[in-house]
Amino acid sequence: MITLAEFLALPTEEVAKLVRAAGPQVCVFPINGTRRWFMLQYGDRQWEDPITAYMDIASQNHVGLYRLFFDHGIDTLLTPTLGPDILLRGEEYMQKIGAAGLTRLASHPIFLNFYDEFDIRIHFYGDHRRSLSQTEYAYLSDLFDEAAEKTKHHDRYRLFFGVFAQDPTQTIAELSVENFSKHDKVPDKHTLIEMYYGEYVEPVDFFIGFDKFSVFDMPLLATGEEDLYFTVSPSPYITERQLRTILFDHIYTRRAPEPDIFNISAEACSKLRQYYLEHQEDTLGIGQLYYGVWIPELKFQ
Repeated sequence: MITLAEFLALPTEEVAKLVRAAGPQVCVFPINGTRRWFMLQYGDRQWEDPITAYMDIASQNHVGLYRLFFDHGIDTLLTPTLGPDILLRGEEYMQKIGAAGLTRLASHPIFLNFYDEFDIRIHFYGDHRRSLSQTEYAYLSDLFDEAAEKTKHHDRYRLFFGVFAQDPTQTIAELSVENFSKHDKVPDKHTLIEMYYGEYVEPVDFFIGFDKFSVFDMPLLATGEEDLYFTVSPSPYITERQLRTILFDHIYTRRAPEPDIFNISAEACSKLRQYYLEHQEDTLGIGQLYYGVWIPELKFQ
């Protein structure tokens, strides 16, 4: 088997071939911590219009991240964006950042040009139409539909944006009734996925989160078999080396067959026992608050 060092040293095209050889990959990557990243990286600068500067720089970062994933052989990317909590942050935040950000994803040249350049078909999934119908942002759902229509002929990559996708129960129920009324039969899971996402999406292969450990906004696609990863730094900080390390673990390390634990060598048994005893009280997912920010329990000074 190829080693991690060899995998990290390969040209990007070769990594992409190895990733695709493992089968089509569906990755969920919510880009979280963007405001934190922007303040830490650019907060000392003076901007004539700080909000516009934030939106422009964050947009460039998002496109760079999508490009990084697609270049490395991931063909389908789901990126949950906003949920109902956005409506609780106040009207000013929703108007200047929430709605403005979603509008950019659907209509800004930086994104539209990227979709065309990379031959990306996009969809917006979730309960956004119902959630926004009684607000001044109901127009966003029409923008989402228009963007999906503009890119429907693209067939190289797929990018799905989740908007209010936290609980699909009501939407799935309505889609089931709608399908039954048209075809006089109960829809199967394949059909419901097509209706909910705009086309069929295979089960999720791996999820890359940030901050407190939680997996969210990928309804109908979670099987319990997906590999979970959580970065310590906000999502915009993710690097090529970091992504490759995740891909190596996902494709090779976690696919290794389970050993016959009752027949391992005495040396291996001793090493494993020593490791587990040294980390007996360590728990992944525990953190501490620093300056009000939750940080995984690592050395932090």
